[in-house]
Amino acid sequence: MVRRQGTADLALDSGQKSGRLVIEAKGISKAYGENEIFSDLSLKVVRGDRIALVGPNGAGKTTLINVLIGKEASDTGTVRRGTGLELAVFDQQRETLDPDASLWDTLASDPELGVGGRSDQIMVRGTPRHVVGYLKDFLFDEAQARAPVRALSGGERARLLLAKRLAKPANLLVLDEPTNDLDVETLDLLQELLADFDGTVLLVSHDRDFLDRVATATLALEGDGKATLYPGGWSDYRRQRPERDRPADVKAVSKRTTPPAAAEKVSDNRLTFTEKHRLEELPGEIARLEAEIAKLSELLSDPNLYSQNPVKFQKATDALGERQKKLAQAEDDWLRLEEKAAI
Repeated sequence: MVRRQGTADLALDSGQKSGRLVIEAKGISKAYGENEIFSDLSLKVVRGDRIALVGPNGAGKTTLINVLIGKEASDTGTVRRGTGLELAVFDQQRETLDPDASLWDTLASDPELGVGGRSDQIMVRGTPRHVVGYLKDFLFDEAQARAPVRALSGGERARLLLAKRLAKPANLLVLDEPTNDLDVETLDLLQELLADFDGTVLLVSHDRDFLDRVATATLALEGDGKATLYPGGWSDYRRQRPERDRPADVKAVSKRTTPPAAAEKVSDNRLTFTEKHRLEELPGEIARLEAEIAKLSELLSDPNLYSQNPVKFQKATDALGERQKKLAQAEDDWLRLEEKAAI
């Protein structure tokens, strides 16, 4: 969690940790008629990655994000999402605010925030917060709390929506042009929050300084269906791109990008027999553990289980913790072996 004293004071908590593997895309493609957005794209996103998507307007950055998070389907290939994901999306469409509602009502009436025991409190990432105090974190004064949304400027409305998004627990943040209309103070705070956020971030922005300060990798949509992953932010991407002058059928891949099938045959020799066998077994083991975790989580979601059968509750809790640890280890093993095979 990050706290900053000053005019604005924001806090961003990633909530529960997601699994080690957040998203794995294999051979995905998307086209609208003859317009090919991306083709044969393979990508691994692991916990803690902050990936910026860049490209000209209309290149398909939002479409690719929607495919990765499951909002849209790809034309080819598969997308697998990891366990324990809590998604928060701040996109260009920005939900419509009721112009007649006050800032107070906009937050307090949000069912996802809930009421923290008193009518003047909301649950901010599971912790009761006074509505006025939370609004002050986002540069609103007490007088504005009861003012209607219609009285806000465009930047203030964006800030109010940001307050709603950041109040909810999330370990996967999707930020599609989040800097539009934000004032300098709020933008600086958002950059600091994301830089230290221990969850995962998918980000679209035309603010190059913002990308340099936040992104750990940059996925460039370069036209003709090409999408290439580069380490670092915008400046790193620009420095590396000229070195990519190579035939169109040769793709630049990051350490975390699945290699083409032809390359896998060569790199397989780098694994021992035991490692090859383990790599083949891991997808099935991960799927089994995910299914068991889902069943145990469903069992523990019963609010009456503890009072009616405390022994069963404790056994299920212990079993869930054990399987979550095994899943994390299996995903770490799988990523390590995949990367070793790709060297």
